[in-house]
Formats: sequence, C-alpha cells, structure tokens
Amino acid sequence: MQGFFQNLVLGIQLGAVYAMIAVGYTMVYGVLRLINFAHGDVYMVGAYVGLTLSSRVGLAFTRTPGGFALLFVATLVICALLGLLIERLAYRPLRTAPRITALITAIGVSLLLEALALAIWGPAPRFFPTLFDLPTQNVAGLELNGKYLVILLVSLILMIILWAVVTQTRVGKAMRAVAYDRDAAALMGINVNRIIGFTFALGSMLAAAGLLVSALLNYKIDPYAGVFPGLKAFVAAVLGGIGNIPGAVVGGLVMGVAETFVASSAYSNWRDAIAFVLLIGILICRPAGLLGRATVEKV
Repeated sequence: MQGFFQNLVLGIQLGAVYAMIAVGYTMVYGVLRLINFAHGDVYMVGAYVGLTLSSRVGLAFTRTPGGFALLFVATLVICALLGLLIERLAYRPLRTAPRITALITAIGVSLLLEALALAIWGPAPRFFPTLFDLPTQNVAGLELNGKYLVILLVSLILMIILWAVVTQTRVGKAMRAVAYDRDAAALMGINVNRIIGFTFALGSMLAAAGLLVSALLNYKIDPYAGVFPGLKAFVAAVLGGIGNIPGAVVGGLVMGVAETFVASSAYSNWRDAIAFVLLIGILICRPAGLLGRATVEKV
C-alpha cells in the first residue's frame, strides 16, 4: 500500500509538469484554434536558457533561494519573449490562411528551434546541476524527497495564479472573449493581436516553469529534449479536452499517474507508449475529452 501511495505522489508530480505544458497548448488552441507544435521546443529552449544563465551568474549564487528565484523569473521572461516573437513572425501573417498552412508552419518553427539549439549548444546532452538539496520529508508515513514537495508546491501556486489571471482580471476576460468570438471581441474594442500575443507569452512562460521545476531532478537536456514532453503534454490537453484549461490540468495529472504506475510495473517498456494508448482510447470513447464538450460547426 505504501508503494501505491508513493507512486501516486510521484505521478502527480510528473503530471503537474505535463499539466503546465498542456495548458500552453490548450490556451493557444482556445484563442486561435491552432495546435502550436513548437510549444515543446520552447520548453527545450527554456532548459538551455536556464542552464546558460545559471553558469553565467555562478552556481553558488543560483543555489541560494534568491538566486534560484532570479533564475526562475529571468528564464520565464526570456521564454515569454520567444513566444511573442514566434507569434509575431510565424503565426500572425497566417491569421487568415487555411488551418493546414498554420499547422505546417508550426511544425517548421519546431524544426527551426531544434536546428538553432543544435547549432548554438551542440548535440551533446547536458545536465542541470544540483541547484539545492532538501531533506527527505515524512508525510503520512511516506518518505518523500523534499524536491518533489517543492515541485508540487510551485506547480500548485502557478496553477492558482493562472486561474486568477484567466478568471479574475480584465486581460483574462479579454482572452475568453477572443476565444469565444474573435470578430465580436474586436468590435467591442479588444485589441485582438495584443491578447493573442499575451496568450502565447503566458503559455511559453508555463512551459519554461514546467522545465525549471523538473530540472530540480537533474534533468537531461539536448536539442530534442522537448519532443516527448511536448507530445505527451499535447496528448494530455486532448485527453482533458483541448481548449479547456481545467481539462488540460486533469489530463496532465492522469497522464503523469498512468506513466508512473506503468513504469513501476512489469510493463515498464510501455512507459512512453501509455500516452498514445490513452489518446486512442479517449478519441474512441469520448472524442471531446474528459471535460470537453462536443460542438457543432455550421458549414
């Protein structure tokens, strides 16, 4: 029984990382009806940015709480700017183009980011240094690594902040208005381009945040490090209901728990495949996702 709860906690921690990346997918889709396949590679770029910044300012400084907080904020800001740049240069000129054109462009941006990372940082894998150590904590009889508790806490705080931004602020209301009807929102005086740019920036920041909290566990980085996390987060977004933020969170948690239990079983070789097994199952049984609602489009 203790092993069950241990795996459950580890699965929730992994699922929280998937959820933060999945929310970026689902926000962009909710506003633009676009699957931003470059989102996973923004996650990868955030890894290299964080590693580069930590080496520039000194590992001893980043191991302090203030230094890690500075590294965290700086990486989020740089990834937000990258998201804005991608939206402005790659997607905005195609706003009225057929969806397949934007989809192909998203794949092209993904390949471009991977090629740039390969040229700048090289193909050799790198590892995040140990930023800080935390003692093992006993929680309800479970021995948990303190880093897992930090990951869960940071993920929870970021999700609460995101919920507050989307539901309690003017820009959040504008995001929901643009997602519901872009033309009507523009007629009501909402700057649609600014709101879409903000959505890309916020999604990129969440991807970088997911990377940094997982980097506490000495995350391995290479130019293709965002491929599998990006695909799994996309599956999580579809699983919960693409375009639905709470659904993306639920989908990410389900993905993380399922992957952890499979990895600890006799079928550990299926660890990466479980995401796509769940995707096929949910598309057959409930195409709109766990929290999504089927919509009818007039043609």
